[in-house]
Amino acid sequence: MKLTWFGHSAFRLETGGAVIMIDPWLSENPSWSGTVEEASQGATHVIVTHGHADHIGDAKAICQSAGATLISSFEICMYLGLEKMEPMNTGGGVSLEDFHVALTPALHSSSLDGYDLGPANGVVITPKDGGRVVYHAGDTGLFTDMKLIEEIYRPRVGLIPIGDRFTMGAHTAAIACRKFFNFDVVIPMHWGSFPIIAQSLDDFIAEMGEDAKHVRPMTPGETVEL
Repeated sequence: MKLTWFGHSAFRLETGGAVIMIDPWLSENPSWSGTVEEASQGATHVIVTHGHADHIGDAKAICQSAGATLISSFEICMYLGLEKMEPMNTGGGVSLEDFHVALTPALHSSSLDGYDLGPANGVVITPKDGGRVVYHAGDTGLFTDMKLIEEIYRPRVGLIPIGDRFTMGAHTAAIACRKFFNFDVVIPMHWGSFPIIAQSLDDFIAEMGEDAKHVRPMTPGETVEL
């Protein structure tokens, strides 16, 4: 299984025969300089966690050009109006050929251009080839029911926002990782893009203490094997 980070909360996850783009804010992303076409080549699915422009991003264009299936809340699916969609809601799951996907709660808002786009979510991706379960927390604050996400899905790779202001910051993100989850790998996201959010991992790594060994810093465009 391969994971590529494009900065902010945008990822590409390759598992089995699936190429999944998550929150693909690419063309206007200041922390990444590649092209949408390069990043999304071969995309089979696009997952959008919530309805803000820096997460919906290029989802519609990718689905249209690559023929990918959109996976998101019912409201976002209806808003984007694509031909191939898997509309969902918080707590639900869908089993697809190469992976199972579930939407989890997230403490955040979700709207665009004056439209209420339903709940904000995190997403859990469970590969069917035996790979590690991946939790993309979306944009969220800290909440105690994160421990239920661990109990139900047992994710071992956490893509966790640390930027503060709009999401968890270093202190609360570290509490989530240390108290509620048992991650093998923590990949910080939602930092270093907008100037008004955290520009460094230093505070988060310090807050993680002895569990900092699980933190895997990535640079935009980097790919890791999970």
